[in-house]
Amino acid sequence: MRLSIANTARLLALTLCSLLVGTAYSADTDTQSVDAIVDAGGRAVETGRPVYRSIGAALAAAPADGDTPFLIFVRGGHYREKLVITRPNVTLRGAGRDKTVISYDAYSGARIPGTEETWRTSGSATLIVRATNFRAEHLTIENSFDFLGNDALAADDPQKVHHSQAVALMTDTGSDRALFRDVRLSGYQDTLYVNAGRSAFVNSVVEGNVDFIFGAGTALFLDSDIVSRKRARTDGKFSGYVTAPSTDIERPFGLVFVRCRLLKETGVKAGSVALGRPWHPTTDFNDGRYADPDAIGASVFIDTYMDDHIVADGWTTMRGTSRDGSKSTVFRPDNSRFFEYRSRGPGAANNPARRQLDEPRAEQFTPVAVLGDWRPLD
Repeated sequence: MRLSIANTARLLALTLCSLLVGTAYSADTDTQSVDAIVDAGGRAVETGRPVYRSIGAALAAAPADGDTPFLIFVRGGHYREKLVITRPNVTLRGAGRDKTVISYDAYSGARIPGTEETWRTSGSATLIVRATNFRAEHLTIENSFDFLGNDALAADDPQKVHHSQAVALMTDTGSDRALFRDVRLSGYQDTLYVNAGRSAFVNSVVEGNVDFIFGAGTALFLDSDIVSRKRARTDGKFSGYVTAPSTDIERPFGLVFVRCRLLKETGVKAGSVALGRPWHPTTDFNDGRYADPDAIGASVFIDTYMDDHIVADGWTTMRGTSRDGSKSTVFRPDNSRFFEYRSRGPGAANNPARRQLDEPRAEQFTPVAVLGDWRPLD
C-alpha cells in the first residue's frame, strides 16, 4: 500500500519519538553499562571500568575487530584531540551536547607536525570515521581554526591562509552505518565531509558557511538545524553555500534533509546563501586529471523550513578543473540532482530555478529508502 506524504511524515515523527523516548538521556549516565570512561581530569570513579585521560587512549582499548558495541562515556570537558576511528562498533557518548566538546584546529594548508606535507582538506578533520557502525551522541565535534580571522585579511596580506578548508567530521573510506544523535558539528568552510558509506544525523546541529556539508556519501538529516555562519568579508553575491555534493551517478541518494531547519547566525544577510552547488572533484583518469563527470551531486530538501538568507534561485553554479588544467568548466545546478518538496519560510520559493518534487517522487525519500537495510531509527 502506498503511503501519502502526510502519512509518511506522521510515521517518521512517531518513529523519531519512540527513538527519543526509548533512549531518554541524562548526563548522569549509568557508568556501569559502559566499557570505558574518559575524564580529562583523571578523576577516579568506583565503577570497575577503566578511566582514560584522553579519548584517543580509550579508542585504542576498543577491540580491533569487535562485533559488539564498545561504549565509551566521555565526561564533560574540552578535549583537544585529533581522532581517527579505525575499529568497528564504537560509540562515543558525551555528557551533553554543550558539555563534552572535541576540538582541533587543523586546516588544509597547515603542515602535518614533523613533516613537510600539509593536511589537505580530508586530513584536516577533527574526527575521521574509517570503520563501520560508529555512533556519537550528546557531544560537540568542532574544527576551531580561526576562519573568521583569516577571512578578514586582504587577499594579498602575507599572513592570509589560502587553503582554509577546515573539516570537523569526515566519514572516510571504510565508514558505513554511522549514526550521530544530538551532536553539534561546528566549523566554517567544509565543516562536514560525508564522503563514504551511509550516515544519519538526528536532532543535531551542523554549522558553517562555505560548502559546509559536502561529499559523495549518502547522508540523511532528520529534524536537525543547519546553521549558516557569517563571513568576515564577502566578494560578490554569495556569502555561503549549504551543500556541495559530489554524489556518483550510480548512487541513488546523496544528501537528504527531512523536516530540518535552515537557520542563520546574526550578521548573515538576506538572500546571500545558496542551498548548494555541484562539486565535481578533480580526479586522476587514464587520459588526464580533470573534474569527475560522473559526480552528479544530489541534494534534496523535504518539509524543510528556510530562513531569509536562502537566495531566491536556491542553487548556483560551480567551476571545475578542465582537461587543460584550468578552472574554465562550469557545472550548472540544473544538470545535478537538486530538488525540494514543501519548503516553507521566508527563504522558500517556487520558481523554475528551484525544481520541485511531486508527491509520489517525494515519498521515495523515506529513511528506509535512503538508508536501505540499515535501520538506525527502529
